[in-house]
Amino acid sequence: MTDASFTTRLKAAADLTEARLARALAAPPLEGERLRPERLLAAMRHGSLDGGKRLRPFLVLESAALFGIAPNAAATAAAAIECVHCYSLVHDDLPAMDNDLLRRGRPTVHAAYGEATGILAGDALLTLAFDLLAGEDAHPDPGVRIELVRVLARAAGLGGMAGGQMLDLTAEGRFADGVPLALALTEIRDLQAMKTGALLAAAVNMGGLLGGADTAQREALAIYGRALGAAFQIADDILDLEGTQEAVGKAVGKDAEAGKATVVAALGRDAAGELLATLVAEAETALSPFGARGTVLAEAARFVAERKS
Repeated sequence: MTDASFTTRLKAAADLTEARLARALAAPPLEGERLRPERLLAAMRHGSLDGGKRLRPFLVLESAALFGIAPNAAATAAAAIECVHCYSLVHDDLPAMDNDLLRRGRPTVHAAYGEATGILAGDALLTLAFDLLAGEDAHPDPGVRIELVRVLARAAGLGGMAGGQMLDLTAEGRFADGVPLALALTEIRDLQAMKTGALLAAAVNMGGLLGGADTAQREALAIYGRALGAAFQIADDILDLEGTQEAVGKAVGKDAEAGKATVVAALGRDAAGELLATLVAEAETALSPFGARGTVLAEAARFVAERKS
C-alpha cells in the first residue's frame, strides 16, 4: 500500500466519523431529552469536531473491513469510541490533571469554556458513546451491541483508561508529597497499556465484533491491538521529547517536567526506539492470518510509529 492510499483511507475514515459525530451532536433534542443546553453542546463540539487523525475510528472501520463490513455499517461504533477518546482528552487537559491550554492547535475545552463546562462536556461525551452503541444503527443484533458496550466500557474504565490515568498520577507523585515514583519497566508498560493501549485495542476488538470474527481471529486482533497500543505510546513519548509544539499541536516536554513514568525515561531514547520497532513487527506478524486483507492495518502500525504529530 502506498502512503497516498493509506492517507486517503485515513481521511475517509475521519470524514465519515466527523459526519456521524456531527449528527449525534446536532442541536435538536432526541427522544427522551428535554433540551440540549447551547453552551454544553458547543463545548462538546469544540472537543470532538474538526480535529484529530481519528485513528481509533479508523481502526474500528478497517478491522470490520477485514470481514467485509462496509464503512457506513461501522460508522456508529467508530463514532462511539471517538466520543470516549475525546472525553478523555477534555478531562486530561483539566487543571486537576495535565493542566494544558492547547490541544490540536487550539484552546482546550476548559480554556475556551471554563473548567465546570469542560467537566460536563467530558461527562456528556462519555455517556453519548454508550447511547450510540445502544442504537440499532450500531449493529442489528442486540447481543453484539451489548458486547460492544462491554468492550468499550472495560477499556475506558477502572481496569482500562481511567485506571491507567490513576496509575500515571500516582507515579508522578501526586499522592506522595510530590515525589515521583521509580517504576520498573513492567509497571510502566502496564500503566501505558491501560491508559493508552486499552482504547486502541478495543477499537480493533470492536471491528472484529462487528464483522463476526471467530475466536482465533479475535485473538489475532487482540495481539495486534496490544502491540499497536504499546507502540503508539512509545511514539508519543518520543514526540514529547523531540517534537515541537507547532508540529504536535500541544505543549511538549511536559513528561520530563512532570516526572512521568515513560519507556523513554526508563530505557533511554535509542533502546525505546528499538522496542518501538519490535512492537511494530509484532503487530504486523499478528495480522498474518488475514493475508493481504491485513495490509491496511499493518500500514497503520507503521504510521503510528513514524508519525510526527
